[in-house]
Amino acid sequence: MCALSSAITRSPQPGWQFWIDRGGTFTDIVAQAPDGQRFVHKLLSENPERYGDAPVQGIREILVEQGAIAADEPVPLDKIDAIKMGTTVATNALLERKGDRVVLAITEGFADALKIGYQNRPDLFALHIQRPEVVYESVVEVPERVNAQGTVTIALTPERLERVRSQLQQAFDDGIRSCAVVLMHGYRYPDHENQVAAIARSIGFTQVSASHKISPLMKLVGRCDTTTVDDYL
Repeated sequence: MCALSSAITRSPQPGWQFWIDRGGTFTDIVAQAPDGQRFVHKLLSENPERYGDAPVQGIREILVEQGAIAADEPVPLDKIDAIKMGTTVATNALLERKGDRVVLAITEGFADALKIGYQNRPDLFALHIQRPEVVYESVVEVPERVNAQGTVTIALTPERLERVRSQLQQAFDDGIRSCAVVLMHGYRYPDHENQVAAIARSIGFTQVSASHKISPLMKLVGRCDTTTVDDYL
């Protein structure tokens, strides 16, 4: 859908407009024709025997039903003004814990940063504390450190990078394909994050999320939380 949307440019004449809600079970589409008429269409979000992408299929079915295109004709992007889509797919996957397996690469010494969190105690006298559940499966501690002023206090030498590569390779060999890279002060000084991310991609990880690109925030815990969730989804 992103590729389809990015390929659309507003035509001089009024064109079709589509508003789409892609849910876990059904995809609902409201379409407005160039003459102002509106149509509602519903189809299954997952139906691999018939189509690979529900929103694109829904747009096609509406255009065919209204005689705008033939059944075997490509979707005419030059006749479409807008496609706007919302989805609960990621929210559902997070709530149901159906995301991908993730390895977290984080500055050495901070492996438990997300488990510790901010030590919030909503129930101060609770005897059995429920720790926040993390979405990553394993951790690789990266022997590096950059301080808040950008001074490298622990350099990523070739030997240290090789150690990181070996541990990431082990995670990859275990079947993990998503790698989240979150290093101390990486939001402002991303060189070390870029080096670790490059190693992960060279190994073959299909999803690599670096915190300075996903959530360039100052505080490590919040940045790490957002980056691991991005990787997980």
